[in-house]
Amino acid sequence: MNITISNASGKPIYEQISEQIKAMVLSGELREGDALPSMRLLAKELRISVITTKRAYEELEREGFLISYTGKGSFIAGQNPELLREHKRREIEEHLGQAVELSRFCGVSEEEMVEILRMMYQETL
Repeated sequence: MNITISNASGKPIYEQISEQIKAMVLSGELREGDALPSMRLLAKELRISVITTKRAYEELEREGFLISYTGKGSFIAGQNPELLREHKRREIEEHLGQAVELSRFCGVSEEEMVEILRMMYQETL
């Protein structure tokens, strides 16, 4: 599992870890039942505190991405398709929000933005 930590990021390390694991689940790179490295091993690999990896795993478990079994480890939980769809929808909304902000800055009208989106959809068919 390839997790990259940025000390320059404004996000806490535990959040960077949990976001990257969520992204791997949502992309299908990690699937239901896949084992995650132990908290200690991940902490050692990333050269961070075990407390930090524990917090990331706890957050993932709280959000339903992870199941932990004492003495066995942590595993990717079965995902509710509607939950996955909602996560992807939020990601799309974030990207579109950035596009709208940029279009307003550049003076692109709503009609032009809709047309750009239509063209992009047609290109992918």
